[in-house]
Amino acid sequence: MLVDVAQEHVEGWAEELASLTAGLGHLFARPEPREVFADLIEGLLSDLGRKNGWTMAERAGHATPHRIQKFLGEASWDADALLAEVQDYIAGRLGDTQATLVLDDTQIIKKGTRSVGVAHQHCGSTGDVRNCQVMVMLTYADETGHTFFDRRLYLPDVWAQDAERRRDAGVPEEVTFATKPELGIGILRGAIGRGLPFSWVAADADYGKDPALRAFLHEQALPYVLGVPVTLPVAGPPGKPHQPAVDKAGDLLHCAIIRGQWERRSQGEGSKGQRYYDWTWFDVALPGQEPADGFAHHLLIRRSTDKKQLAGGRVDFEYAYFLVHHRRDAALPEAVCRAGVRWKIEENNEQAKQITGLGQYQVRRWNSWHRHVTCAMLALAFLTVQRAQHPDPEQAPVPANDAVSGNEPEQGGEPGKARQTRETSAYR
Repeated sequence: MLVDVAQEHVEGWAEELASLTAGLGHLFARPEPREVFADLIEGLLSDLGRKNGWTMAERAGHATPHRIQKFLGEASWDADALLAEVQDYIAGRLGDTQATLVLDDTQIIKKGTRSVGVAHQHCGSTGDVRNCQVMVMLTYADETGHTFFDRRLYLPDVWAQDAERRRDAGVPEEVTFATKPELGIGILRGAIGRGLPFSWVAADADYGKDPALRAFLHEQALPYVLGVPVTLPVAGPPGKPHQPAVDKAGDLLHCAIIRGQWERRSQGEGSKGQRYYDWTWFDVALPGQEPADGFAHHLLIRRSTDKKQLAGGRVDFEYAYFLVHHRRDAALPEAVCRAGVRWKIEENNEQAKQITGLGQYQVRRWNSWHRHVTCAMLALAFLTVQRAQHPDPEQAPVPANDAVSGNEPEQGGEPGKARQTRETSAYR
């Protein structure tokens, strides 16, 4: 995450962090939890290979992990109050009216059955069913940086309906089963309610296929670019006889191939450089879902720049589909750029797990989980702000919405796929 940071900047971070944690001391009623909080955040920002209670306690000079365990499990403080402070910190340091909110979920693989929310369920990081916890996350991304802004623990129905497990894990009575898109709506509603500056919303097809989430964004008159499945029902708009009526998104691919009007544009920078694809889009309507006043819907189709070996041994181009809800004066280059921003949350998932200990907790209960995850979010936000204040002077990325012509550039890899980066820890 932090590349070629000048040494004088690194040395200055200790003072910056001390000021940040001291400024949050009002969240804790007694001196001891204030001290442990500062120790915990420093531990999450350190170069420890494994960031659990034992390793962070040893680093802080504690004889045992008891103080950290008590801080996360028994001490009197509110994780949501800390979250509000994290959000104010992000909005104050990174706030930009052109920012994008990115919605997605991430998984933490766990053993046993007692950790809150753990169940055999789909694990996106492995692509199969695993015993894991699922958290729905929101990333705030602007030109200077990107970091987690909010979180929700997904409580599977098997947990939501089990009174004994709920009681043992301390799940509040008011928490009921909610789908991941429903949790996402709650997260977005909270960001809007806080007056967070942003202009677009992005998410993958697991969220883009949900009509309730789309309806919420229409009601809020928010531009979005959402991944959608090929089976999404769409139709050509009335009054345009040259536009073929279609039954699903995938049917427009044949129209795109016949039309042949593809534009090669970068979706943003990946681990191997700029990620170029061919793009086209169609004016469409969603049956039963009208866009907001002054908005329109487009189906954006992305095609790989060369053919690849696909499932079943077939060789063909790879395609992806995005539903775009935008003001009528928006153009394809901006939609492509916003589609690329969605990968910022994948980077945050990787960075938070590898750098700030997002999934390295040894807690099982509801309150403890929210406390650890919120502390990891604060640590990641701190690193993001430091990078924004001290950017790499040699980094000069190609604008993601610039069209290219001539020789075909190298296809960049997606973030989060065995990506190798150089990182500088603020605390050693």
